[in-house]
Amino acid sequence: MRFLERGMKMLIVSSYPPRECGLATFSNDIANSVSRIFGNTLPVEICALQNDETSYEYGKEVTFTLSTTLLQNYRIVAEKINERDDIGLVCIQHEFGLYGGVYGEYLLAFLLALNKPVVTVFHTVLPNPDAKRKKIVRAIANLSDRIIILTKYAQELLISHYGYRKSKTMIIPHGTHIVLWKQKELLKNKYHYSGKTVLSTFGLISENKSIETVLYALPEIVKEHPEIIYLVIGKTHPEVIKREGEIYRTRLLQIVKDSGLENNVVFINEYLDLNQLLDYLTLSDIYLFTSKDPNQAVSGTLVYAMACGCPVIANPIPHAKEIIDDSNGILLDVFGKTEAFKEAIERLTENKEVRIAMAKTAFANTRATAWENVAIKYGLLFGELANRTEDLRFNLPPVKFDHIEELTTDYGMLQFSKFGQPDLKSGYTLDDNARALINMIMFYKCFEAPKALKFANIYLSFMEGMQRDDGWFDNYKNYEQQITGQNVEVNLDDANGRALWSLGYLISNEELMPPSLVFRAQKCWNKALKRIDNIKSPRALAYAIKGLYHYHLVHKEEKIKKRIRHFAETLIHHYHINSEDNWSWYEDYMTYANNVLPEAMMYSYLVTKEKQFKSIAEVSFDFLLSQYFMKGQIKVISNRGWFKKKNERTFYGEQPMEVATTIIALDLFYEVTGKIKYKDQLELAFSWFLGNNHLKQIMYNPVNGASYDGLEDTNININQGAESTLCFFKAQMIMEKYLKKDTTNKTVKLSQKVN
Repeated sequence: MRFLERGMKMLIVSSYPPRECGLATFSNDIANSVSRIFGNTLPVEICALQNDETSYEYGKEVTFTLSTTLLQNYRIVAEKINERDDIGLVCIQHEFGLYGGVYGEYLLAFLLALNKPVVTVFHTVLPNPDAKRKKIVRAIANLSDRIIILTKYAQELLISHYGYRKSKTMIIPHGTHIVLWKQKELLKNKYHYSGKTVLSTFGLISENKSIETVLYALPEIVKEHPEIIYLVIGKTHPEVIKREGEIYRTRLLQIVKDSGLENNVVFINEYLDLNQLLDYLTLSDIYLFTSKDPNQAVSGTLVYAMACGCPVIANPIPHAKEIIDDSNGILLDVFGKTEAFKEAIERLTENKEVRIAMAKTAFANTRATAWENVAIKYGLLFGELANRTEDLRFNLPPVKFDHIEELTTDYGMLQFSKFGQPDLKSGYTLDDNARALINMIMFYKCFEAPKALKFANIYLSFMEGMQRDDGWFDNYKNYEQQITGQNVEVNLDDANGRALWSLGYLISNEELMPPSLVFRAQKCWNKALKRIDNIKSPRALAYAIKGLYHYHLVHKEEKIKKRIRHFAETLIHHYHINSEDNWSWYEDYMTYANNVLPEAMMYSYLVTKEKQFKSIAEVSFDFLLSQYFMKGQIKVISNRGWFKKKNERTFYGEQPMEVATTIIALDLFYEVTGKIKYKDQLELAFSWFLGNNHLKQIMYNPVNGASYDGLEDTNININQGAESTLCFFKAQMIMEKYLKKDTTNKTVKLSQKVN
């Protein structure tokens, strides 16, 4: 993996913290998220905008400041930026009030002086511009290499009202922060709002917020629902403070007092840090968007609330019209109508099931706009305009054990999860607990984490409890620990093959693992070996070969070697029956966990030294890889329809298991053959989780370390089940192994271009 000590930099021109304004927060979020995703291969610096009245103590990322009130400053700062050879792109955050001159026309001097690629982000695009505004906006757009807008509505305005061409525009939505669904009730307890129905509004306060619209509606509502609490979160806007002080807030406080709402309305008069703000939004049951500005093109407060799982009742600003429908909230017809807010609040307060369904839809639909995904779009655009895509690398995310721990009870690992919340009704499977046992051994080998042994004991105990007296394993148990009817209805070959793989892997690490665990695994192994000939399906045979191989590493028994040869010959028999020109495979279709077949053949070669096994392993694996890797990405077999020899292949519906098993097999083939192509493809496969996929979105949850369940054509399935999470975790353990060999490099290659 090639390491770049420092990459070309992106310079963001914007207001910036500690200045208190929405655009400052937005730019800080972009800078932080780009850093998390791309690390040193795309460093970010800031040119902070400020007026002459206030100076700020900035962080080290702020390397330029621009005083916006004097025209000559724009050219001076631009020329300083031009002198920096390491700045590859200038990203300008645009609001009309930020820059000096009529309609912010001083910005044109800055753009004319710059000789760097420029992206301008229009946060506001106003309809029906006068001639002067239209001229300035078109000039800014023409002097920029690309215009970013945050909504489709803004793009349409640029085209229809300003006559700007669509080809130079790009929609990158406002980013959102990822939170965990399970936190909603926990946070209510933390902030002493248990049993309350919490409404909230947040943002810098000004008369334009029209908060009184809701306050006038509350008296009648709280008569029927005294449990309602309305949180008004945020300080008065600094510019409002300068002009008129706290007149508006004082008026709101008086309305509360006159209406007898002191026990139902709470003003949180602070500019909250991010974590506390997300806490308040996550514990909220309903978010109220009260702004009365019909031209407000985008609202960060709106999308933040939805990403925290809040159904929204909103005035009809363009952004709200674009993202709110009956599935995730209530869009009002008119602005400033108290009765409309009253009716909507009552409806959602009195219909908890509807409210929760809306909350879940809002939560799921906004995952695509996570800051990590926004950062990928900015990074890829940088790569295109600066011609540096080949130099970009994804940062490896830290290994997190949180979700594995959440899915694990004292009895075993649960099968499914609704979002990140374990689904008790899904029960347990041998498959997942066998996978989890392998993961814990890898985890312990990599980090020597004591908790790995604790959890390995849980998973092994589960496996022991699933083994019948005759050695065969059942696969399914419900949450009440009862064997279910599925064990009769489905073929259990694969589950038994995985169990052998898991047990063999544990036994092969006998010098590392506690003797008691190894002894118990050996007992299970001995019983299971008596039924090994019951395994017939190709994949189950392949899993069994993996288990036999690992067992043979420490117990060089001839009978084990013979068993491996016999199973490998069975796989070769399947191969000869089904392979033909342009189809070097063991079956006349490809389904799930395809990589385990050539992987098992390679393991068979390592034990028997039969060259035929190695030859077929490489030929079949290379054929599989030719189906998976295309246009700089991995595209695995879809779960919507298996890939049959004579049929067209179905795309989308990609699952983490298939990507992870590819990584596992690539690791083996690189170790055995030393061919660099396998190492490169391993890195490329792992980048699928990091955003190198057709949606350009992360496939993992950075908060809890889980993997999402599936990559569809237009969205990601953000449920986080055991199989997906364990597969991602195992892939991370393999990547950590390579990191230990190359301690300077914690990045993964990104090779695709922006389309």
